[in-house]
Amino acid sequence: MVDEKLDGTEEQSELYEHYKFVADPRQSPLRVDKFLQSRIENVSRNKVQQAATAGNILVNGKVVKQNYKVKPADIITVVMSTPPKVVDIFPQELELNIVYEDDDVIIINKPAGMVVHPGFGNENSTLLNGLMFYFEKTNQEIENGFGYLVHRIDKDTSGLLIVAKNEMAQTKLGKQFYDHSIERKYQALVWGDFDDDEGTIEGHIGRSLKDRRMMTVFPNGEYGKEAISHYTVLKRFGYVSLVECKLETGRTHQIRAHFKHIKHPLFNDEKYGGDQILKGTTFTKYKQFIQNCFKIIPRQALHAYVLGFVHPKTGKLLRFESELPQDMKDVLEKWDNYARHKDLFED
Repeated sequence: MVDEKLDGTEEQSELYEHYKFVADPRQSPLRVDKFLQSRIENVSRNKVQQAATAGNILVNGKVVKQNYKVKPADIITVVMSTPPKVVDIFPQELELNIVYEDDDVIIINKPAGMVVHPGFGNENSTLLNGLMFYFEKTNQEIENGFGYLVHRIDKDTSGLLIVAKNEMAQTKLGKQFYDHSIERKYQALVWGDFDDDEGTIEGHIGRSLKDRRMMTVFPNGEYGKEAISHYTVLKRFGYVSLVECKLETGRTHQIRAHFKHIKHPLFNDEKYGGDQILKGTTFTKYKQFIQNCFKIIPRQALHAYVLGFVHPKTGKLLRFESELPQDMKDVLEKWDNYARHKDLFED
């Protein structure tokens, strides 16, 4: 029998556990829930039942109920939610832009600068702190007090984020992320122009071997996990371009690492080299123009503007779209003006 714990994707890596088992050729008939309890360390019966109810237990690629009898050589895969590792979380009154809410999910349009959950160096003023306050204020009885993360977006990335209100909703949504059936689209301002109007970036993404705080692309697949990003050029400004990014997979910093890899770092992305003047002229006025742009958007120019998924209870397809935040609108307007009056920035 082969047991394998599969790595999670992107910011989901700590939110879900993905397991794969291959039953021994001599395996005697055994209920799949009991089989999983015997193979997964410290897993509760309730957690396995929850995965079964959510349709997250598959045998040979097909969803099975918890009473399915495992047979020799069966391939069993399961996706289960795990609680976020947060310590001493407490309610804080924060301004939350709630786009949608029902008994199972809540959609937040997260501003740039807000951390999603407490961690080292970010012990408070996170999205979960704000949600805990909001749920208490509105007298909602959430099982853990602050909700269940389905995915994350970076502190300095703005845009749409879904939080589940119960573990069942999280578990069902987690399967959609694992299957890559969630629709997520971003808009990004990146350095440089493109030869084609659209393209695909492929390359395994993993922790940098030189700096563990960064992700890097391993094009030969020697490290990391498969990552695929599709992009379409929305507008060209000469030295920078506005692109739409659609994720086929989701890895930590996927868009930021992928675009750095193809030599189009995100505009003002300090971690991935986009906070330097990478394209353009040597004219003083142009340099001042770029510095003014950096002041307008003091972060990577990235916004999660589309989020679509199947509702975990109703089965209805929901899709949300968020307009660009003001800092991105302002810097795009500035670049549009530059493109139309280029001669004014030359000495």
